[in-house]
Amino acid sequence: MKIKRFSSVWDAIEDTSEEAENMKLRSQLMTQLRQYITSTALSQTEAAKVFNVTQPRISDLVRGKINLFTIDTLVNMAAAAGLRIEMQLLATP
Repeated sequence: MKIKRFSSVWDAIEDTSEEAENMKLRSQLMTQLRQYITSTALSQTEAAKVFNVTQPRISDLVRGKINLFTIDTLVNMAAAAGLRIEMQLLATP
């Protein structure tokens, strides 16, 4: 029996490569926003003000509820905090 290997958990669980790429980006953005909250020692209430969202949204972010966030929402939260996002496109090998 041959075992299929995936480069990402998202590649393994999503139905299409498009969905997997979307989830990878969302996951990376959420991770970076959580790290920002931790590194700046913000409370959830303070983070909500910085990101221009409600405290329950920050709770969802911290708990990793990825299905509740779109890329647009995460980019807007980062921008509200004065964070800059850099992106690059890579050809699939």
